[in-house]
Amino acid sequence: MSFLFGNRSSKTFKPKKNIPEGSHQYELLKHAEATLGSGNLRQAVMLPEGEDLNEWIAVNTVDFFNQINMLYGTITEFCTETSCSVMSAGPRYEYHWADGTNIKKPIKCSAPKYIDYLMTWVQDQLDDETLFPSKIGVPFPKNFMSVAKTILKRLFRVYAHIYHQHFDSVMQLQEEAHLNTSFKHFIFFVQEFNLIDRRELAPLQDLIEKLGSKDR
Repeated sequence: MSFLFGNRSSKTFKPKKNIPEGSHQYELLKHAEATLGSGNLRQAVMLPEGEDLNEWIAVNTVDFFNQINMLYGTITEFCTETSCSVMSAGPRYEYHWADGTNIKKPIKCSAPKYIDYLMTWVQDQLDDETLFPSKIGVPFPKNFMSVAKTILKRLFRVYAHIYHQHFDSVMQLQEEAHLNTSFKHFIFFVQEFNLIDRRELAPLQDLIEKLGSKDR
């Protein structure tokens, strides 16, 4: 979780999304951080007793956005129009951007452009109080789960791109432990609540199996 990065430079790709202190969601985030500190990630992702599933998914989605924001922020100088002229995760997987609103037909673009579109789009969803209500008692919309699934599916693509195209840079920066812990947490979370279709996870399937087998 975010606390993993406490000792590092706080360079982020986009502004950090803060959960208001004193809110119930802030308390949930603190609970999640405390549980994570125990080192048992499978347990840390489980829905706390008596809590609302939508709220738990919302809090964690915001946190994953912040984590990926920081991780990608550390390697932006290596992810350029020249080095990454397409948004890919290895030779077999290429992503084209569409958000259904501003860009309806998928467009082929460079990785930095794609990730900029993606993180801006995610930020817009997280800032939308009708989708991600921060006030107690305000209900989540009926389409919340499908929006959350789309956000997480797209955030996965940033992990996939970093692992496939920039892992050497991550190692040079000695950030691989942060990346691996963050990704393991992300994967255990989406597996716990079945939030990303298995086919979407294919670019990192070997790594996912390796992380899972280590934890058994």
